[in-house]
Amino acid sequence: MINRELIRIKIVQLTYAYYQNGNKNMDNAEKELLFSLSKAYDLYNYLLELIVAVTQEEQRRVDINTKRALREGTEAPSTKFAYNKFAMQLEENKMLNTFIENQKQTWENDIEFIRKVCNMIESSQIYADYMADTDDSYEADREVWRKLYKTFIQENTDLDAILEEKSLYWNDDKEVVDTFVLKTIKRFDPKNKSKQELLPEYKDEEDKDFARKLFRATILNADQYQRYMSETSRNWDFSRLAYMDVVIMQIAIAEMLTFPNIPVSVTINEYVELAKAYSTPRSGGYINGMLDAIARFLIGTGKMFKSMAEPRSKKTKTDDAEPNGSEGNDEEAQAAAGEPATETPKAQTAPEEEPQPVKRRPGRPRKNPL
Repeated sequence: MINRELIRIKIVQLTYAYYQNGNKNMDNAEKELLFSLSKAYDLYNYLLELIVAVTQEEQRRVDINTKRALREGTEAPSTKFAYNKFAMQLEENKMLNTFIENQKQTWENDIEFIRKVCNMIESSQIYADYMADTDDSYEADREVWRKLYKTFIQENTDLDAILEEKSLYWNDDKEVVDTFVLKTIKRFDPKNKSKQELLPEYKDEEDKDFARKLFRATILNADQYQRYMSETSRNWDFSRLAYMDVVIMQIAIAEMLTFPNIPVSVTINEYVELAKAYSTPRSGGYINGMLDAIARFLIGTGKMFKSMAEPRSKKTKTDDAEPNGSEGNDEEAQAAAGEPATETPKAQTAPEEEPQPVKRRPGRPRKNPL
């Protein structure tokens, strides 16, 4: 379940923290990285457990209303949603119940939130359509929960606040973890009953090694990587570079040099997106051009054996596209490549405002914090 997107996010956060903390202990920092990744897997299970908690509250309501109907001689309520086939299978899932038993983490202390979610569901058109539909299949039951999750759990500010109180590690995780919960719902098969497999913590040992190796390479080779930055940005005032930009580029260089099977374009695009989320408004464009120049420098000097597309300057002069698909950042790209950009301030320019570590709202699209 823990994929490389999430690993890169965690490494950006923990590398920044590593340099901000006075006690730079590599072994402790690596343990912190692996622990923070394990907390993302806890969140995955906890969000699946939320579906069960909502279902149990619906069963309680149906039971109360059924008893009232018997006393008053009125029609009994429908049990269709309360005993939704997918949700019942999830409730009985052995892997999920093992997690609940081991972690001792339930939704019992957040019953008011659970009831609020139930009320929103019962008032929704999704619920009304489902209850009116004569389709009583497992597939219909599974699909309604996929829709409900996307509508009421994936985007829920009350849930964001609850999760943040329970674990600071979950602050940036939910957006990614939500995609895996939805994937899990889609994968459920009634034939597997309680033995349906949930997603494993790591797809394979390779991803766990990726996290360890990338983090260690980033820290242990920091001086060398920063020299590469300096050598490929001769005409750029380095004091203007936000510290988070240095961290992000340092990790990107580590990935380029440590993992020969990852294409340069993939690495650059991944870290450009992280710069947009975690650093200054101009960082995405600047880092795009800078990493492109660094990669070409590493290839040209025989330090990296990967291929890249021809740079923009060697294509048609009318081609306005930036390296790796970015547009409209000519000044940053020229500066990164060692060419003076038009109207680029020189060394007298005041330093760029330093961004603080970003506290993204979980479950929200990435936004630049500044």
